[in-house]
Amino acid sequence: MTQSKNINVNFARIPTTMRAWKVMNQGPIDSDPSPLQLVTTDVLPPHTGEILVRVLTCGVCRTDLHVTEGDLLEHKKHVTPGHEIIGEVCACGPETGRFQLGQRVGIPWLRHTCGKCNFCRSGHENLCPNSKYTGWDHDGGYAEYTTVDEAFAYKIPDSFESTTAAPLLCAGIIGYHAYVKANVPAGGTLGLYGFGGSAHIIAELALKQGIKVHVLTRGENAQKLALKLGASSAAGAYDQPPEQLDSAIIFAPAGAIIPKALEGLKSGGTLALAGIHMTDVPPLNYQQHLFHEKMITSVESNTRKNGEEFLRLASRLKIHPETRQYSLKQAREALRYLEIGDVKGAGVLKIAAD
Repeated sequence: MTQSKNINVNFARIPTTMRAWKVMNQGPIDSDPSPLQLVTTDVLPPHTGEILVRVLTCGVCRTDLHVTEGDLLEHKKHVTPGHEIIGEVCACGPETGRFQLGQRVGIPWLRHTCGKCNFCRSGHENLCPNSKYTGWDHDGGYAEYTTVDEAFAYKIPDSFESTTAAPLLCAGIIGYHAYVKANVPAGGTLGLYGFGGSAHIIAELALKQGIKVHVLTRGENAQKLALKLGASSAAGAYDQPPEQLDSAIIFAPAGAIIPKALEGLKSGGTLALAGIHMTDVPPLNYQQHLFHEKMITSVESNTRKNGEEFLRLASRLKIHPETRQYSLKQAREALRYLEIGDVKGAGVLKIAAD
């Protein structure tokens, strides 16, 4: 690897090449050939303001599946997916100083905002029209090395193992943003529609804050996990909860659930839509679904402030996601399992040893 004299490099040898998955052509994950291919590619040096990170673990998120299959339009040709990254700093580019060599950091979905628009200046950088994302606009963590602007990386609390910490970087942070947007009252009732990596983290968070949780999801394994974590009930995604809810969050990318979720809300309740992609929403009946001051809001990414708040809270409350581990070679298998939708926890690629 060519190194600038201004780059601070760890004494450990950095290879010139690495293994990385690339989305060669968007399409169904089970296509032949698969859209996702494991290749050997160059390890690139960090640019000004960036750090080079040796990837330890990377969470497997449904957004990775959307990027691979084409539900999200291609932003970077042959991109490497993955945006729930825990890694070790092994080189620091010019004009950096936030992290030390060897320090463990997290790389999330949000990787760049302009810092100049009205949204950035008003504390809503998640709505920045010039935002960029890890694993979509820039190569992500389904690889042995990646880079990130140090301003968008997180310090990872020592209380988390790397495997446990990975899902917190998106499933946790964006789930937390959805939880805040859902206006869950103290001691209230919360419905979670879909119960994958993000929902099961937020269920644990809500339960530890004294919230009563009802889970509505299609998979039997997911329902069993919900009850194991302490949910008061677990039923089908299109069923009605056993009681009216103060708040609800839809994690499943199915627009058809929205009318059912609105019917399950109390007067004045809030429904938050947590996904970056969702199928079409069917017609809503004003009296049946929206009247009585019910509110519905979408959720877009998160701010760095959201992330820092959540990581502190997760450490204090000892949030430890259920995980299902895979090797780097098993990335396609992990995405296939995620697509089935009956998960037992958050998928994590274990790429290097701590």
